[in-house]
Amino acid sequence: MDAPLHAEPLAVPAELALVAIDMEKYSQIPEAKMAAARCDVDDIVTTTLTECQLPDPQELPGGYKDSGDGAILLFPPSALARLVNPLLGRLNAALVRYEQQRLASSPVLRLRASVHVGPLSLPHHRGIAINDTTRLLDSQATRQALSAAKDSGGFLAVALSEIAYQRTVHAGRTPDLGPHHFLATAARVSDKPGFEQPCRIHVPGLSGPAVRPYLTDATSPTSAPASAPQPAATPTTPAVGGGTFQFHGQVSDSTIADHIGTLRIDRRRQ
Repeated sequence: MDAPLHAEPLAVPAELALVAIDMEKYSQIPEAKMAAARCDVDDIVTTTLTECQLPDPQELPGGYKDSGDGAILLFPPSALARLVNPLLGRLNAALVRYEQQRLASSPVLRLRASVHVGPLSLPHHRGIAINDTTRLLDSQATRQALSAAKDSGGFLAVALSEIAYQRTVHAGRTPDLGPHHFLATAARVSDKPGFEQPCRIHVPGLSGPAVRPYLTDATSPTSAPASAPQPAATPTTPAVGGGTFQFHGQVSDSTIADHIGTLRIDRRRQ
């Protein structure tokens, strides 16, 4: 008798689109102001999702996972392109407006974010997809890109997984964002030496090349290495009969120089 098939553990879970967000320097905010700052972030994100006609993850089964200084938001995979455009640009714009109205006693709100898509088991969020999403968020590249946002007056830096980028930007599903708005690099996490994934960095309002100086390694690991420069060819002088003379300096001997001139003239007459 054949052994029964255990379909449940072997079944691939349904795919979900994931967005992770994290507040910069949340642990440095005075404890009495932490709750208010976090509520402000939640309000900004919720309002922006509504503007982009995206569902509220907190109303979806298992669609919201609190991480203390941020959250992981889960969406249907069909929403993936809208999580890139228009969400990212509008989220940064909302953070800019908040900064313009912020009380001096309130902390500055800057966010890192990551966007990914992959299979995930609910309601307990089991799967590699959620691990990769948080590591993209915590990557050195995303942290360094936030410095580019600061210097340009922005408040958001984002890492897209390569699969999210291919399904959205590369596929032409982001009308306001093109490949030049993203920078290819590798996501690495200092305390996760075994993790390295290709990703695309995006800072709203900046092109990819403008972000490059802020990253210590902006070369995608999938890129082919540049070929080594070839030595310059040594000039040769054609000779009668198909042979060549090679001279590595100025010719000063009159007999040889006159003979070379004769060969050149004869060669042109052929």
